[in-house]
Amino acid sequence: MKKLKKDLQAVSKEFKALTKRTKELTTKLKKTAAGQLEKAQAAIKLKSPAQHTAEALKVLTKQTGKLIKAVEKFEKDKAAKKAKAKAKPARKAAAKKAPAKKKAAAQTATDQVVNIIKRSKKGVDVPMLIKKTGFEDKKIRNIVFKASKAGEIKRAGRGVYVAA
Repeated sequence: MKKLKKDLQAVSKEFKALTKRTKELTTKLKKTAAGQLEKAQAAIKLKSPAQHTAEALKVLTKQTGKLIKAVEKFEKDKAAKKAKAKAKPARKAAAKKAPAKKKAAAQTATDQVVNIIKRSKKGVDVPMLIKKTGFEDKKIRNIVFKASKAGEIKRAGRGVYVAA
């Protein structure tokens, strides 16, 4: 895109230079004598092509300017999208850090159950966990299952769990 932008700017400069040169030629032709101008027109026919070229160059210069503005706008939009893309992961990282602070302040249900099991030397069964935590039977059993799969706790016997 940068190369395209530079190319467009270079073309725009060339058009401006050609427009200026065409105007100079037109001015020189007007300054010459009427007879010489008629002869030049008859022999070379420069005046009308010069005017036509000047008008075409003006149109092309305007179009080139519009293209340059469009390219600049596109680059700004692209930069803004990159900035948003970079900003979003930062927000996610902040969101991940916030729960870590909450864990320190208030434990999750899994943390509570695992901590109770780790504090017990002989092990704990599900009815004891229900009494200590106040959670329902189904919730306790789900937590125990997940914690044992994660390797945080292990079974010491039928329905008795100890720290891994």
